[in-house]
This record gives sequence, C-alpha cells and structure tokens, in this order.
Amino acid sequence: MQTLASDPLTAQHLKLAIDAVLRVRSRQPRIHCITNAVAQNFTANVLLAVGAIPSMTVAPDEIADFVAGADALLVNLGTLDRERREAVEIAVTQAVNARRPWVLDPVFVDRSPPRAQFARILTARSPAALRLNAAEFAAVAAVAAGEATADRFALDQRCVVALSGAIDIVTDGARSAKIENGDALMARVTAMGCAGTALVAACLAVEADRWLAALGALLAFALAGECAAARARGPGSLAVEILDALANLDRETLLTRARVS
Repeated sequence: MQTLASDPLTAQHLKLAIDAVLRVRSRQPRIHCITNAVAQNFTANVLLAVGAIPSMTVAPDEIADFVAGADALLVNLGTLDRERREAVEIAVTQAVNARRPWVLDPVFVDRSPPRAQFARILTARSPAALRLNAAEFAAVAAVAAGEATADRFALDQRCVVALSGAIDIVTDGARSAKIENGDALMARVTAMGCAGTALVAACLAVEADRWLAALGALLAFALAGECAAARARGPGSLAVEILDALANLDRETLLTRARVS
C-alpha cells in the first residue's frame, strides 16, 4: 500500500530529471496546446526554444487529428470560451484513448465555480500532471494547499501535482521535491506560468516517469528565469532573455545551479 511522500530527493533523481529536459532537444516531440489566447505566442516560442514542435489549433473539427499526431497535450483553462471548452473535451478524449500524456493547468478556477467544476471533471480523466497555484488547488481539491494535501491528492488521483509558489512543490504522492530556483520578475510577464506547464508536457512526451518529467521541466524553467533575470532590464527584456536561456541551458548549469530538495 502506498504511503504519503517520504522518499528523499537523491542526486540520481536530479540527474534523471535533467536528462528528461535535455532529451526534448534530440527527440523534438510534438506538443498540442489548448491554452490562453494571450499565451499562445509565448508558449509556442518556449516550446521551440527547448526543441519541441508546438501546434495550437482549437477548431473542434480538426483538433482530434492534431492530438492524434502529437506526443503530448497541454490543456490550459485560462480563456475558457465555448470553442475552447468543446476543443478540450475532444482533445482529452483523444489523448486518453491514444494513451498520450496530457497536462491540466486549471487557470483561475478559484474565480469561477463553473470552471472549477469543469476542472474537477477533467481531473477525473487521468491527466499525467496537474500544475496549479494554491488558490487553484483549493478550488479543485476542496482542501487548503500544502505539502501534505498535495501529496494526498496526487496519490488519490494517480497523477503528479506541481504546486507553484515561492517554492514549487512537485509530488506524485510517493516522491516529493521542492524547487527554490526562479526570479520574482517572472511574475510580471504574462503567460509565464502557462509556458512552464507546456514544458512539463514536452518532458512527459519523452520521459515515462511523470514525476521526473515534471521535476525536470519546472526546474529548467525556473533556472532559465533566473539566468534571464540576471541579464534583463525589466519584464519586456526578460520575455526575450528567457527564450535564449532555455535554448542554451546545459547539463552543467542545471546540475550546479539547481536549488532542489
């Protein structure tokens, strides 16, 4: 019987998580994204920067074909208009039937009860990972966010929970890690979190261990943000610098600058 997360993060875990990120460049997975209207361009550029191939259509009459040809699916509820909701339902059905990994980012579910209910329905459809902040977690899980509740929810739902905040928590219920990398300037660029979740989808496309994939993706994104902030003059230049940082991240930088426990 599984217990709540207690296994410590090891150096081997970290190396394997980093391997997953770097493998995206060589594998060039196709990632289909249903995301915020305001996030599409930046998300596509982030995926391209790490070597993945994005597609973005939400047209109900063609999305099943796009998902069938993709290696992973991102579902972001940020702008949940009628067309996107229909597209999400079709895309998730296709991903589940084809056994493609998919990630749910339930943006703003804490502000809309109907959106929260839709997110709960989607969560029951076996996402590989769920990325959300504390308020969104409380709306979906009906319990306050914290390490123990994230562990329990991940275990109950059989998925990875990536709880974002000043320190990110990544747990599958049996293993847990905290990521302290990142920079406060990242919060001043729209779509930054959405693009980070897309990177989780890209790593899931090349790594069967969901926890390692999510850990590697979020570490890489946070560390790229740190590197970009050191060169940026403000949020505008950060958005450009982070693309360059992602494209140039290497194993040594990830290993030596990671602040993960």
